[in-house]
Amino acid sequence: MQLTANGISIHYQIEGPEDAPVVLLSHSLAANTTMWDLQMPALTSHYRVIRYDTRGHGDTEAPDGEYTLDLLANDLFSLLDALELNQVHYIGLSMGGMIGQAAALHDASRFLSLSLCDTSSRIPPEGRSAWNDRITLARRDGMEALVPSTIDRWFSASFQAQRADEVDKVRQMIRSTAVNGFCGCAAAIRDLDLTDRLSTIGLPTLLIVGEDDPGTPVSAHEVIRDCIENSELVVIPDALHFSNVEQANLFNTALGGFLKRQGD
Repeated sequence: MQLTANGISIHYQIEGPEDAPVVLLSHSLAANTTMWDLQMPALTSHYRVIRYDTRGHGDTEAPDGEYTLDLLANDLFSLLDALELNQVHYIGLSMGGMIGQAAALHDASRFLSLSLCDTSSRIPPEGRSAWNDRITLARRDGMEALVPSTIDRWFSASFQAQRADEVDKVRQMIRSTAVNGFCGCAAAIRDLDLTDRLSTIGLPTLLIVGEDDPGTPVSAHEVIRDCIENSELVVIPDALHFSNVEQANLFNTALGGFLKRQGD
């Protein structure tokens, strides 16, 4: 389904019982709603689940130019308003977790809880050049040039060998991302700097991270945990960045248990 919000056409999907609590899923950079496929059976039996494609990704419009996390958070709020949703349980992975932090800092009243997965609250100055390099590579050579290095950051070698079917789906997801959208969102991630403000968030917060995540490591989640008073950290063994895919059962168990503890 499509709707117009914050000046762009946004693609979204809704599944699950109409009278159930609402959960909203926000995906990573170079991804789309399908990255959550392995979570859907576990969630839709208990929750009304909304997935949406972030600005510049999937079937959502991809304007040119650099985006900001505040812009992406405003897209989220506009989507919630258009769907007449006052409060949701928010689940975001990687970029989705960054959007969740920015949105909660702007208006925490829209959220019942936060689940921030394989993410970070700050890109240090020395890490920003790597994001500029990825933007340059995508502009020059297209998304295909980013596939090998991205897959190696997202999945262990053993998972790539044993679950080639799942990894191929993700490769195609990366390839299909609009260059404009990737570059716009990469600029937002490059400028991430929220750590010093996180202590103002009082929402129940779950942090999930793959034990071997190289890009948003366990230490980044420990920083967030120490800043947000009502937070808990779950480290998923034998997983890199896409812990929701590489260890879907462990991820779903951690997420489901947290949501159940929040009540309805």
